[in-house]
Amino acid sequence: MIRERTHAGLKAARERGRPGGRRPVVTPDKLRKAREHIASGLTVREAAARLKIGKTALYKALEATEKNTKSQRSRSVRS
Repeated sequence: MIRERTHAGLKAARERGRPGGRRPVVTPDKLRKAREHIASGLTVREAAARLKIGKTALYKALEATEKNTKSQRSRSVRS
């Protein structure tokens, strides 16, 4: 019963344009700044500390965007 109500609430929220879940810690702006820090010679740990985010969160965000760009490149090559 609780599960049904939870799913109904999440569905209603999506219909109103409100996605469920937690907000991402690493925003696109923070990710851009982190890439700049890393390019300038800082380690991922140092870049994360400067942006006040966890190193694990930064690693995951970097990995996710890297996978995304690789898949987009492979699609454009196939076309």
